Amino acid sequence: MEKDSDNLTNKDKKTYTITVPTIKVPKLKNEHRAKLRYLLIVIVFILLGILSGFGGAWLESRNSSGTIINGSLSNQKKIVTSDSQLISEIAKTVGQSVVSINDTINSGGSSTSSSGFGFFGLTQGPVQEQAAGTGIIISSNGLIITNRHVVPAGASNVSVTLSNGVQLKNVSVVGRSSNPSLDIAFLKINNAKGQKLVPAVIGNSSQMQVGDPVVAIGNALGQFQNTVTSGIISGYGRNITASSSSGSGTGLFGSSAGSSENLSDLFQTDAAINEGNSGGPLVNLNGQVIGINTAIAGNAQNIGFAIPINDVKGLISQVLKTGKFVLPYLGIRYIPLTPDVANQYKLSVQFGAFIAPTNSTSQPSIASGSPAANAGLQPGDVITAVNGTKINESNSLDSLLYQYQPGDVVHLSVLRNNKYININVKLGSIGG
Repeated sequence: MEKDSDNLTNKDKKTYTITVPTIKVPKLKNEHRAKLRYLLIVIVFILLGILSGFGGAWLESRNSSGTIINGSLSNQKKIVTSDSQLISEIAKTVGQSVVSINDTINSGGSSTSSSGFGFFGLTQGPVQEQAAGTGIIISSNGLIITNRHVVPAGASNVSVTLSNGVQLKNVSVVGRSSNPSLDIAFLKINNAKGQKLVPAVIGNSSQMQVGDPVVAIGNALGQFQNTVTSGIISGYGRNITASSSSGSGTGLFGSSAGSSENLSDLFQTDAAINEGNSGGPLVNLNGQVIGINTAIAGNAQNIGFAIPINDVKGLISQVLKTGKFVLPYLGIRYIPLTPDVANQYKLSVQFGAFIAPTNSTSQPSIASGSPAANAGLQPGDVITAVNGTKINESNSLDSLLYQYQPGDVVHLSVLRNNKYININVKLGSIGG
């Protein structure tokens, strides 16, 4: 029978002593302690990273019902959904600033264009043609920018339709560009009938790169208002010869059949754009207008062209300020240089504006009494830069000058007799 421990006498109780050996731990110096602490922290973070990676992969591989799905495909779906929502939001926001333009163009007949490039303006029938295009509201008081070929000389009964379907007929033409290389015109809504006019946000086209996504908005085919398509910037600095769309007649240019224009420094885009989109905005993903849709390649698919908005910022500022449309004037005739042209003329620079000598008295290289003549420019000079911005495949002399206003003084870098000189020119003005 076991004894109850509580009933044991002191004599019966025994004391046991356990001797624990002492382990001597060497003292660590401060620098050793710091290294050990750092090593432990690194090990902890590595373990946490491995665990979170496994956990994240496991969670991603299952949906809410626990069904295993493809994780990468799920991410792609999220991206696509996000992009579509963004484009939808851009369409709603920028669409308020896009108008459909309708007018009547007096024409003597119709023609078929043989050019590979065509404008977006849409016309039907001979003699009096009903034309349609697109415009961008750039001020709350009703100023609109569009293409000249949408409202050429001879256009009448100009009206615009807002994004909400309200038609406004009291619309006047402020001015059209007289320069064949600049397909720009300005309109003014004189009576908005109480409608709120929302101006578009103007962006910076020089920041756009090849591959950047863009959205095009316009009056496709002259009957589908605010059609929205998306694509990318496929290229820039494109130079094309554009003419009337096939079957569109002669009224787009306000001149004879087969008229064409040489357009330079254009954006190329694969955003689907069609006849009727002329003058509409090309927009970046911030909802900013970075281009004005102008022409399409009729012998290809999804090759469209737009005027970079920076090329006309000076003109926009001028019209907003004065209510009048005039172009800055230099007063020279020049040949845009490319490496091949430069080699032909045995020039030491590959890009620039070459003021080629000529014996013509009716069309001299430098107009008498012009700003260029007064500043001392000479035949044979090559203008290589304007205010420090080089003339190259993406910047022509015209496009750089259009960023300024009449009366502005610009600094020209000029190559003369293989030596660079600097010339300051005060720009004159010429009717738009």
